[in-house]
Amino acid sequence: MRIACLHTADSNIAVFENAATGEAYTHGTLTHTVRPDLLAKVEQGGFTEALESEIAAILLELTVGADAVILTCSSIGPAAAVAATQTHVPVLRVDEALAQATAHSGRRAIVLIAAPTTLEPTRALFDAAAQAVGTTVETSLVPKAWDLFKGGDRSGYLAMIAEAADRAFAEGFETVALAQASMMDAVDLCRGGRPLTSPDVGLSAAMAASLARAS
Repeated sequence: MRIACLHTADSNIAVFENAATGEAYTHGTLTHTVRPDLLAKVEQGGFTEALESEIAAILLELTVGADAVILTCSSIGPAAAVAATQTHVPVLRVDEALAQATAHSGRRAIVLIAAPTTLEPTRALFDAAAQAVGTTVETSLVPKAWDLFKGGDRSGYLAMIAEAADRAFAEGFETVALAQASMMDAVDLCRGGRPLTSPDVGLSAAMAASLARAS
């Protein structure tokens, strides 16, 4: 099974390769396309219709020869739905499965966000998933975390995310989701609980969608 990934940060390649080391992915292969310019456009001018169309076109190109395509940047996630309507190959935004898993946890839940540009699309995604099952998921931006990431301080970034997750657990949240793929490795630094992450559930969802299409 070949899963094509569209990233906006080089560091997400290692994140997804690490997530795909489990036994469930033995017969899977990931390919990676990195387009940091797409996130830069969002940061500079917002998520416009023209940009959405551009990203959807890139995703459609990636479907050639692929069994599934994953858009790993939550800031541009809505473009996945546009592309998905134009192909039989599953095209998923990586955080969609995370939103559903969080909403279906049946527990008091919160999703933590690092990048300000993804606050609104992430909130909308998680709210929709929660409303579908009659529950709620709170949304919280981790202040200054994205500045550390963009400045290349990955250790500081992950430590800040882990601290925010531990605070959430201490405040009584039973399910804590880390919205962005870049946050995944913070899980190993958490002491209050184990947050849900998008690479794990996103890859599982892509494989399931591909198998369902083939059956």
